[in-house]
Amino acid sequence: MDVRKLHRPGQSGGTSKTSLFKTRGEAVATTMMSRETQSGTDPSVGGVAAAGEGSGWNYSEAFCRNAGLISEAEQERLRSSRVAIPGMGGVGGQHLVTLARMGIGKFTISDPDTFEVANTNRQSGARVDTVGHPKVEVMAEAALRINPELDIRVFREPVSGDNVDAFLDGADILVDGIDLYAVDARRVLFRAAAERGLYAVTAGPVGFSTAWLTFEPAGMSFDRYFDLSDEMDRVQKILAFLLGSSPAATQLKYMDIAFMNFRERTAPSVSASCQLASGVAAAEVAKILLGRGGVRCAPWYQQFDAHEGRFVCRKLHGGNRHPWQRLKRWWLYRQYRLGQARWTA
Repeated sequence: MDVRKLHRPGQSGGTSKTSLFKTRGEAVATTMMSRETQSGTDPSVGGVAAAGEGSGWNYSEAFCRNAGLISEAEQERLRSSRVAIPGMGGVGGQHLVTLARMGIGKFTISDPDTFEVANTNRQSGARVDTVGHPKVEVMAEAALRINPELDIRVFREPVSGDNVDAFLDGADILVDGIDLYAVDARRVLFRAAAERGLYAVTAGPVGFSTAWLTFEPAGMSFDRYFDLSDEMDRVQKILAFLLGSSPAATQLKYMDIAFMNFRERTAPSVSASCQLASGVAAAEVAKILLGRGGVRCAPWYQQFDAHEGRFVCRKLHGGNRHPWQRLKRWWLYRQYRLGQARWTA
C-alpha cells in the first residue's frame, strides 16, 4: 500500500510503514503510521497522522465525551489495546469505525476485496469515489481520519491457517467481520484466538436485527457451539452457522429467504442492522477489555430486532446439538437435497 495516498491535500510529512511482503497465500501485513517504534520501522509519523497534529488534534479532547461512561484509566486501557478485525465489508468496516470512535488505539484488519456498487446499501466505506478500491485501504484511511494516532496493521489477503498467527499477533481481542458464508475461515480464526487466550466476538446483521455471540477462551468453543466438523459439506456448514447465530430467528417474520444465495454469497441486508451489530460488538469489547464482567458467553446467544421491537437473550444448551437445532438443520438440509429449498445453494 502506498501510504502517501492517505495524505490530506495541502499537508506534508513523512510516512512510517513496515511491510512484510510474502507471496501466494502468505500474509501481506502493513503497519501504518504507528507512534510506536517497531523493528525496522521509522518511528516518525506522517500522512494523516501529521495532518492531525497540524490541526491541533489531541487524543484527550477527541474522546473527552466518553467521560462518565469510561474512566480516564479505562480510556488509556482502550488506547493501548489492539483489536483484530478480519473483514472490512458491511459489518467489519463499521466495527472499525465504531471502535475507533470509542478510542481503541490499535487495530489489525484484513480483506482481499475491493468495493463494488452493490456494497453501497450497507458497507461503511462504499461510496461513489471508492468503487474498485481495496476495502482495507479505504477503511484504514477512514479510521486514521478519526484518530490520526492509530496504529493499524493491514493484511490484503484472506486470513487462513498460513497467516492467522501473524494476524492475531499482539491482539487483545478478536471481532469477527468476515463474510457470512466464510465458515471455514471463521473456524480457523476462532480456534487460533482461543489458543492464544483471546475472547472472540461475532455480531452480524440479520434482517433489521443483529445477533451476537461471545466466545471465551476457556469456554465452549466455536466448533462445539455450532457443531461443526471437517466432514460436513459446504451447505451443512452454512446452515449450522446461520441457525446457530440466531436460533430465535425473529427476522423470519418479514424476511424473504428466497433472496439468499449460498452460491453467489448474497443475502438480504440493510445498513441499519450493520450499525446495530457494531454497537453491540463495541459494548462487548469494552466490557471485556475493561474487565467489567457481565459478559454472557456461548452457549448464550443474543438478538435484538429493531423491526419487531424484540430482544432475545437465552442459553442454548448444547449449542447446535440442542434437539430443536438438530431438527431444524436436518429439515433444511433435507429440503436442499430434495431440491425443494426456497433459497439457492
